[in-house]
Amino acid sequence: MLQIFVNANYDFVGKRRWFYLASLGAVVLALVSIAAHRGLNYGIDFTGGTLIQVRYAKPVSVAQVRQGLDEVKLGNAIIQRFGDPQEYLLRLPEAEQKSGELTSRIQAALAKAAGGPVEIRRVEFVGPQVGRDLQLQALYAVLAGMTGILIYVAIRFDFRGGVISIVALAHDVMVTLGALSVANREMSLPVLAALLTIVGYSINDTIVVFDRIRESRGRGLRKGQTLADLVNAAINQTLSRTILTSFTTFLAALVLLLFGGEVLHDFAFALVVGVVTGTYSSIAAASLVADWESWSRARTRPSGKMAVRPEPAGSRGSRNP
Repeated sequence: MLQIFVNANYDFVGKRRWFYLASLGAVVLALVSIAAHRGLNYGIDFTGGTLIQVRYAKPVSVAQVRQGLDEVKLGNAIIQRFGDPQEYLLRLPEAEQKSGELTSRIQAALAKAAGGPVEIRRVEFVGPQVGRDLQLQALYAVLAGMTGILIYVAIRFDFRGGVISIVALAHDVMVTLGALSVANREMSLPVLAALLTIVGYSINDTIVVFDRIRESRGRGLRKGQTLADLVNAAINQTLSRTILTSFTTFLAALVLLLFGGEVLHDFAFALVVGVVTGTYSSIAAASLVADWESWSRARTRPSGKMAVRPEPAGSRGSRNP
């Protein structure tokens, strides 16, 4: 296997407070952005509305499509190029009603603005109630996924590992939603699929690190080695694998973002942000193992004895390269 971090000896646990501050800051910024925008920018999948796919006989610009929609007082419609310059998706807001008359008027107005025939290839309508139901189902899907992961990690490792994993996953989802809000990207069913994909990739990286920690603890601490040193070693030993697997996924998502077309932009954007965030959280979450262990020992220590501050990582043979 290709190794890009040979004999890595980075003091991740020693820098854990910086990780905590960075994560807290990112989550706060995400919440502020979502609050400032009064929620996420939900697409018609979640709010209801009409989607119309049209194809022109010759390439046209977005401005020409907009001109045609303005004539039928649909200037607030969202226009997306669908593959080539001859095909577009038109997303009409919830207030618009699906009807043959409206479709005919749109077709005539678009043809007039473009100076050529227009084919209506697809019309889909999502009612407001269906959109609200999809919002709830999306929330249930994310919660069900996280609950299943909590149970799996708790059985395979321990309950603490399950809780730490869920904290990391919640962090990844929240930061990705914040990035979508800042960039004013649309929250749609494909983006929901991206979020669930991010959860899967992130927990996979986290489990690899946790498995190495469990394996090392099973052999016992070496003389003079602290738990923080052991966690550091586990992160460093899996660092090449974590970076390489995440980087290949990142490249694939980046190609989709750059060349996948307007329809895939929001999906690819969420994946790009989520892969980066998930890789970071997999490393940062492992640091919580050392802190949780220290907190547990402090709570169970007899009250009459003075608590000894846990030795920081890197104090014995663990130095930054």
